[in-house]
Amino acid sequence: MPLVGRAYSRNTQRFPSNVEFGDIVKGLPLAHESCRAIYASHVLEHLSLRDFRTALAQTRDLLIAGGLFRLVVPDLEALAHRYLASTEPAAANEFMEETSLGVAERARGLRGLVKLWLGNSVHLWMWDFKALELELFNAGFVDIQRSAFGDNAVFAPVEQSERFVNSVAVQCRKP
Repeated sequence: MPLVGRAYSRNTQRFPSNVEFGDIVKGLPLAHESCRAIYASHVLEHLSLRDFRTALAQTRDLLIAGGLFRLVVPDLEALAHRYLASTEPAAANEFMEETSLGVAERARGLRGLVKLWLGNSVHLWMWDFKALELELFNAGFVDIQRSAFGDNAVFAPVEQSERFVNSVAVQCRKP
């Protein structure tokens, strides 16, 4: 959300100063084949499947040949395993909260409309490694592999260890 994102003061606390806001689906104001690495952490699950695929194509176009793409999203498989293994009566509620697939309370009126229009906290599509691997392959990426926090120094300036908890991280490259 370029306009709101810049004005939202909490973003200065949430992101490093070198982070810029943009919309990967509409296209970023960067030249094609101008990036050697792109990192997306807990962003892509907020896109519809169609927008996710567009974002992958846009990302591929921005990367130079051999450029790296790393993404981190909540791990549907891990969360589903935990849900299925739980004997707690509230397991389903916890699963819905952890996946951000459910809405516990909907704000109504003008506030609700604004939150629905500008909000981005709902997950529109969930991922596991197998599904990500297929989508990345179909988008033209190669060397698709699971990654872990801190396993590539290129991404060290932007990675945060807590973003990898209950998440699947994948790294690939443009051929």
